[in-house]
Amino acid sequence: MMNDLPLFPLIEPNRTGMLPVDDIHTLYWEECGNPDGEPVLFLHGGPGGGLSPRHRCFFDPAHYRIVLFDQRGAGKSTPLGEYRNNTTQLLIDDIERLRDMLGIRAWLVFGGSWGSTLALAYGQAHPERCTGFVLRGIFLCTPAEIDWFLHGIRWFFPEVHDEFVADIPPDERGDLLQAYAKRLFADDPAVYVPAARRWSRYEGRCLFLRPDPDAIADFSSDKISIGVGRLEAHYFLNKGFFGEDELIRNVDRIRHLPAIIVQGRYDVVCPPLSAFRLHDAWPEAVMRVIDDAGHSGYEPGIAAALVAATEKFKTERRF
Repeated sequence: MMNDLPLFPLIEPNRTGMLPVDDIHTLYWEECGNPDGEPVLFLHGGPGGGLSPRHRCFFDPAHYRIVLFDQRGAGKSTPLGEYRNNTTQLLIDDIERLRDMLGIRAWLVFGGSWGSTLALAYGQAHPERCTGFVLRGIFLCTPAEIDWFLHGIRWFFPEVHDEFVADIPPDERGDLLQAYAKRLFADDPAVYVPAARRWSRYEGRCLFLRPDPDAIADFSSDKISIGVGRLEAHYFLNKGFFGEDELIRNVDRIRHLPAIIVQGRYDVVCPPLSAFRLHDAWPEAVMRVIDDAGHSGYEPGIAAALVAATEKFKTERRF
């Protein structure tokens, strides 16, 4: 147990590195657990959320060779919050470059929230490199989900949404994404940093079934907020760089692979409809709805289900 969550103990990486991927971006990566174990790739949320040491703790370190990395513009990758040369297709290329560098033939892919989006996109591009999926808090990056994030959350968190729009002039609130983009993509840090902090804090206050002060503080920090604020807006403006309902339309490319979907019943950030749509298209996948949870992977019921999923993958491939 760690902080009353059913996770594996905190561990330190066996090795870390910085991987240059183009003239702008350099990615931070780390490897933990058993160097000769079953490879698993952890994909963080956001876009732009970055890694936490707790992300290593969903996996048995005696069994898994755990690979984690900060996506472009996130966490310890440089430059923080950089949205140029930052697309889903380039992130997929980065994953392949990392896999090739580490000499891994194929791996279990684990991702929550935006990490589930990227996991699906990567799997559909490279199904032969995936042994299975653990997906949490499904986000398909459709216009309806983006609109929900910007406007629909106010039905559950009206006071949080009021804070989110407070510094946007009333005549700009009809298109919050463009209003925020104008500020987030300004060249002046005095303009984009406060806007990013407001955007990220908005999300952080809605993650848990019951508010978590530590999560709110983390999402208010520059380390997280600059990546989350700028990159979420960038990806939302570009509809995730996907065609219409692409992740559902292409699910047949990975339906032969085992998958476990974990979804909080009261997830306000990524509502359950998306998980149910994915399961309808992928009935072979196992669906776990956690009835006393919101969005975060650190809700007790969700954490337990995710650990149970990685434990199940140690011995089974057909569920």
